[in-house]
Parts: sequence; C-alpha cells; structure tokens
Amino acid sequence: MTRKDFLKKLLKLSALAAFPALYSWQIEPFWVEFVQRKLSIKNLPEELNGKILMQISDLHVGDRFDYHFLIESFQKAKQFTPDFVVYTGDYVNNGSAEDHEKLRKVMNNAVMGKLGTFGILGNHDYGKNWKDLGSSKTICRILENSGVSMLNNQQQESHGLTIIGFDDLWSPNFDPMSVMKDYDASKANLILCHNPDVCDKDVWNGYQGWILSGHTHGGQCRIPGVITPVLPVENRKYVSGEIDLEDGRMLYINRALGHSFQVRFMVRPEITVFTLTQA
Repeated sequence: MTRKDFLKKLLKLSALAAFPALYSWQIEPFWVEFVQRKLSIKNLPEELNGKILMQISDLHVGDRFDYHFLIESFQKAKQFTPDFVVYTGDYVNNGSAEDHEKLRKVMNNAVMGKLGTFGILGNHDYGKNWKDLGSSKTICRILENSGVSMLNNQQQESHGLTIIGFDDLWSPNFDPMSVMKDYDASKANLILCHNPDVCDKDVWNGYQGWILSGHTHGGQCRIPGVITPVLPVENRKYVSGEIDLEDGRMLYINRALGHSFQVRFMVRPEITVFTLTQA
C-alpha cells in the first residue's frame, strides 16, 4: 500500500468514526418526530370523539441548546391544529432568571389548544435541588400568562374532559391525594404526571385510564433492547412510549422535545399527537 492510499483509507475511517458523534450532536437532537396514535378514554363525550390532544414535554429551556429549535418545532406542531394541548413539565433546565426570560420568549410562540391548554410542573422547574419555590411560581406565571392552565394537584373539566394534574414527585408540593380524593370514575378523565415513578405509589384511589408522563427523555441515548445507560427513574421499565400497568391504568411516556444535554442517539425528540376515541 502506498503512503497516498494509506492516508486515503485513514481519512475514510476517521470520517466513518466521526459520523455517529456528529449525528448524535447536530442531527438527531433537532430531528423532532410527531408520534401519532389513538388515546381511548372511558366516558368520553361523543363530541370529543376524533378530537386531537397534543402532548409536549420537557422543553428544558436554558444554556444547553438553542431554544429557537423549540419555537421552530412549535410552528410545525401548530399545523396539526390541536383541540387540546398538554405540557407535562420541565420547562427550564436550571430555574435561573436567564432561563425564565428565555422561557417567556419560547412561550410567546406556544402551541395552544382550540378547546383547552393545560400544564403541570416538573422537577427542573423547582431549580436547585428541586426546592426553589420561587422558580416554580415564576414558571407558573409565565405559563398562565401564555394561556396555559396550570394544574398543581388540581383538576379542571374542559368540554367534558377532566384533566387531572399532579405536581412533581421530587418537589416539595407533591400531594396527589389532595386531588385524587375527588376522583370521579363516571367522568372522562386523563392524568398528567411528570415522573412516571409515581405510577408505583399508592396514590391512585382506584383510577382507571391513561396517564401522560415525560421526565425520562427516553434515555436520550440508547440501543433499543440492549442498553439505556441513563434513565432518571427507579423503575427501569419506564423508558418511553406506551406501557400497560395491568390494573386498568395505561401509561404513555413522551421522549421530550428538549434535552438536558445536546446529544441524542436512537431517541429522537418527540411531540405526541393523540386522537381521542371512546373506550
């Protein structure tokens, strides 16, 4: 082999080796997937059958990636003209004043539901050590001013659909029984719960139906069926997608739109587009 041939092969091998790193840093983190699926809800009013409910989770506005990606994704999401939109927590990464200001800019372009828009808080919304109540209150004000009804261990009925929102598991305000004591199984119910580990807590009061979560980011980097090295939950089954809890509850874990770090591999950012159906 000549020196010239050797250098050519070395260059090709270097390019092949560099591609996965480049892909996971500059391509996949900004390649949003709109996952479309059905969401079957008991007691759903006839007039809501076929309506669109969109889930957006884990924006993580901060200094880890360019927040304009979120605004661009919102513009794409608006093309689905959702009837309901639910935001399932972690709007910022650190809870700093700079994060809050960027979040205001992002939420000025927020996707809104024609019939209702709801949100809950995640652990990052509570700032350092998940205990900064000032950050959580500021975020609630930003979201409310943008037209999002924030549910902090509360429920709200909209056009015959009752949205129940838990505050975050790791926050000082986690108190799901304060709302679940009023759970009415005769209504069309849907629960928003940022951290899916709550599914294993004794707080459900006989609830039957769907739970929409986020928090895990699907691991951000994984080889499906082989390894998901970073997963911030105790129950390692809670990665992403649909999970049958086998007791009348169904869990859906959104893979997140934003990122804790700008890296993804085989876990594209997600916005979920549900079509409501009668169970």
